Amino acid sequence: MTMHVHILGIGGTFMGGVAAIAKAAGFRVSGSDLNVYPPMSTQLQELGIEFFQGYGAEQLDLRPDIVVVGNALSRGSPVVEAMLDRGIAYTSGPQWLAEQVLRDKHVIAVAGTHGKTTTTAMLTWILEDSGLAPGFLIGGVPSNFDSTARLGKGRFFVIEADEYDTAFFDKRAKFVHYRPRTAILNNLEFDHADIYPDVAAIRRQFNQLLRTVPAAGRLIVNGEDPELAATLSLGCWTPRETFAVAKSTGTGTGTGTGTGAGAGVGTGAAAAADWSALIAPGSAAGRFAVLHQGKTVAEVSWPLMGEHNVMNALAAIAAAGHVGVQPARAAQSLSAFRGVKRRMEIRGVVGGITVYDDFAHHPTAIATTLVGLRERVAGARIIAVFEARSNTMKLGVHSAQIAPAFGLADHTWFLNPPDLGWDLPSAAAPLGARASFATSVEALVKGLADDSRRGDHILVMSNGGFGGLHDKLLTALRARK
Repeated sequence: MTMHVHILGIGGTFMGGVAAIAKAAGFRVSGSDLNVYPPMSTQLQELGIEFFQGYGAEQLDLRPDIVVVGNALSRGSPVVEAMLDRGIAYTSGPQWLAEQVLRDKHVIAVAGTHGKTTTTAMLTWILEDSGLAPGFLIGGVPSNFDSTARLGKGRFFVIEADEYDTAFFDKRAKFVHYRPRTAILNNLEFDHADIYPDVAAIRRQFNQLLRTVPAAGRLIVNGEDPELAATLSLGCWTPRETFAVAKSTGTGTGTGTGTGAGAGVGTGAAAAADWSALIAPGSAAGRFAVLHQGKTVAEVSWPLMGEHNVMNALAAIAAAGHVGVQPARAAQSLSAFRGVKRRMEIRGVVGGITVYDDFAHHPTAIATTLVGLRERVAGARIIAVFEARSNTMKLGVHSAQIAPAFGLADHTWFLNPPDLGWDLPSAAAPLGARASFATSVEALVKGLADDSRRGDHILVMSNGGFGGLHDKLLTALRARK
C-alpha cells in the first residue's frame, strides 16, 4: 500500500516543494494551509495534490500514515492538537526530506542570510545544463525551471539551506538535517529576531551545520565576511575554498572577450581568495571574468545586475567545480541563467515607467539591491517602495539601518500601517523630504501614480504579496492621462 503523507503548511515554498518531491517519489500526498495561493496553489493543482484551506481537525479523517508539520504550526492549532491526541506519527519537513530523499544523495546546501535562493537556482541550473539532472528544492521560483522543487534523476541534490527553526517540536535550524557534502556559506548577519536573540546564536547554528559536513566534502565560503570567519573559528573539519569580488585597478589587459576586466589585479580579500571575479567597468556587473588561484578560467556575460549576484555566481561556480563541472562550462550555463522571480523582476513598463518586484527585506539586501539598480540605470530616478513585513522588521530591530539602506534611492515610499508597532517615520527621518509614508496600499498606489514620471524606476520591496501593490500600481499608471 502506498504511504499517505499529509503536509501541514503545504502552501509555503519549502513545504510545497516537499509535497512535489514526495509525489514524485511515489507517496500519496495531501495537505493544508491557511491560504494557498499562486504560484504554489497552481503547482499543487498541476501535480494532482489534494489540499485544504485551514487547519481544522477534520482533515485528519483522511487517516494519513504520517503528518509532516511545517514550522508555521504551533501548539493550540486544532489539527496539531488532534494529531497529538490521536497518536498519529509526525515529523518535520526537513527531517522527512533527510530520511526519505537526501540520505542517498550528494547534497549541495546553500546557506547564508542573503542570496540563498538565487545562488541555489544558479547552481541547480549549472548542473542541469551540464546534463546532471539534479534534484532540487529552492525557496523561490527559478525562471529556468517550471517548479520550485524536483526529485531529480542523478546523484546530486541542491537545496536552499535555511537557518530558520524546523518545527514547534524541533527548534534547531532546518539546515542541520540535510547533511551536505558540499556547502556554500554566502554570508551571515543578524536576522530572524523572532527566534534568535543575537548574531552569536545564529553563528552557533551555522557551526552546527559545519559539524555535519564530512572531511571528504567541501566548504565554499565568502572570504569577505567576518561573521563567517568567526563561525569557522568555532570549529571546521572540512577543506574550504573562499570567494570574493576583486576591485579592478584599471591596469588589466582585458580578458579577450570584450569584458574589459583585467586579470590578476585584485586587492584585499579577493587577492587572497581561491575564487574571485573582475567586473567589467561600466557593465553594472553584467560582464565579469572568473579567476581561480589568480588565473582567469572563465567569463560570464548575463542579464543580471549587481556585485551581489557576481558573488552568488562565484559561489555557484566553485560548488559546481567540486562535483566535476569545469568553470568555463559553468560560466556558459550562467550566461543563459534567467534569474528568480521576485528578485529584481520587471513586472511591467507603462509610459516609460518601469516597475520592479524584489524580495529584499533586510537592510543589507535593500542597500545591495539599490546599488545594483543604480549601476544599471545610472542617473535615472529610482523610487523605492517598502513594506516592513518580515518578523524581524516588525520588531523594529533594524530601525537604525532603515535610512542608510535607502540612501541610493531618489525617493522612498514606506507603508506605515497603524499597527506596525514602532516609529517608522522617525527611523526614516534622516532621509528628510526624500521619504513619504502611506497607511494603506491604496494610498501608496495613489501617491506613486501622482509622483512618478517617464523614465522612473519604481522598485517595490517586500517578502510578501504587498497587498497586490504591483498590479494595482500598473493599472493606475495605465489609467493616467
